[in-house]
Amino acid sequence: MEIYEEIVALQRSGRRGALATIVNVRGSIPSFKSAKMLVRDDGSIAGTIGGGCVEAEVWQAAREVMTSEKPRTLTFDLNQDPKYDTGLVCGGTLEIFIEPVLPAPLLYIFGAGHVSLELFKAAKNAGFDVVVADDREAYANAERFPGARQILATDFDLTLAELAPSDSAFIVIATRGHRDDMRILRWAVQTPARYIGMIGSRRKAITVFRQLVGEGLRPELFERVHSPVGLDIGAVTPEEIAVAIVAELIASRRNSERALPHMSWFLSRRVAPGSGADESADSSAGPDEIVEGKSSLSKSGL
Repeated sequence: MEIYEEIVALQRSGRRGALATIVNVRGSIPSFKSAKMLVRDDGSIAGTIGGGCVEAEVWQAAREVMTSEKPRTLTFDLNQDPKYDTGLVCGGTLEIFIEPVLPAPLLYIFGAGHVSLELFKAAKNAGFDVVVADDREAYANAERFPGARQILATDFDLTLAELAPSDSAFIVIATRGHRDDMRILRWAVQTPARYIGMIGSRRKAITVFRQLVGEGLRPELFERVHSPVGLDIGAVTPEEIAVAIVAELIASRRNSERALPHMSWFLSRRVAPGSGADESADSSAGPDEIVEGKSSLSKSGL
């Protein structure tokens, strides 16, 4: 299989890798300019850039690049460094460019109401593949969500049993009821998903957190949870809230400091079930309000 076909197959399977390409050559080397080697996330390779110690160092760098998601250029002087004298090289200098190979980020949206619809549109425009799940077929359908990778319109328990998010997946929970939000969060924190966001006020987040910890879930499972979800931009309308959420998804995807989980403060303050700490957080927000930063939206808007 051609190396580009290998890349496509890797991306379609939701996996990651790194592509190393010889971009500059001076003198004699055991390969040629434009030679390529693909390193997959399981450590396997396709193609070669000449073998020996150079290839071993590039393999290690490729593993780091696929984790950081940032490209890197390596330079090797085969004439002067004795460690490259393995009988496989001829001398010379070469530069190798290593770039990450990443699948389209996959976002799971639970809930198919007004906010979710705008979130779907904004996320698609930002390059996310989207799976939409809701227990109402009148809301979760291809007419409302054209171009979704998958639409699941069935009971949430059946949906959760079917899904297996990877460690690069993003999850946003925005159903029409707190009970469904909580049961989906219970499932989500036990997956390896990279990002988990739950719409709602800080008070709601505290209540849900305490309930789930009271059930026996470990507090550290909530370290990835963003709730209230989205960057604080004063969003009010569904369209604005969607922008705030997608901005945070992008920040998480690009490893920005702005993407630090909001629920981490639970752990730093050691808020325990029944402790009474922060009982008044967001006390101005009623139980049926969603607070995004300093703004709110009626729960019926979902």
